[in-house]
Amino acid sequence: MNSLQENMAEFRKQLQKGSIQKAYQGLMEYMMSLKNHFSSKYPEYSAPGSLYNGYMDMTYFSILPKSLKDRDLKVAIVFLYDAFRFEIWLSGKNKQVLAKYWKLINKSGWDKYKVVEPVKGVDSVVEHILVDNPDFSDIDALTKQIEQGSLEFIEDIESFLAKTAN
Repeated sequence: MNSLQENMAEFRKQLQKGSIQKAYQGLMEYMMSLKNHFSSKYPEYSAPGSLYNGYMDMTYFSILPKSLKDRDLKVAIVFLYDAFRFEIWLSGKNKQVLAKYWKLINKSGWDKYKVVEPVKGVDSVVEHILVDNPDFSDIDALTKQIEQGSLEFIEDIESFLAKTAN
């Protein structure tokens, strides 16, 4: 395992090349435009707050469809750096909400999406890959792919909850 000093020296070397800054800035701009896209095209899905930039582990923003917000749930559009992909997560207002819906989904046997075990540091109940290894050369196509996958995920979650939740 490298020391902090060794990692910082490598980090500095990579930063001097300039690509990391340009890629990171481009990703942040894209994520903001994606958040704005959802806000303007789907006003019934509020997208409160700002973009979470993360520590180069993940960047995400939340969407709150009314039917989920009423249950203290939300979805997050997430870019994972290590996996280099976009995912969508069903999350909750707090750990108690996460536990409640994890129990509900597990008890029901619903397995359309990956159910995440509730452990420390996990902020989701359900996760789904939207785009693996995204192609940033066609932003419009990428946005459409993320949008379609997100709408389907939200609809599936709403449908499941309408059938099973109290």
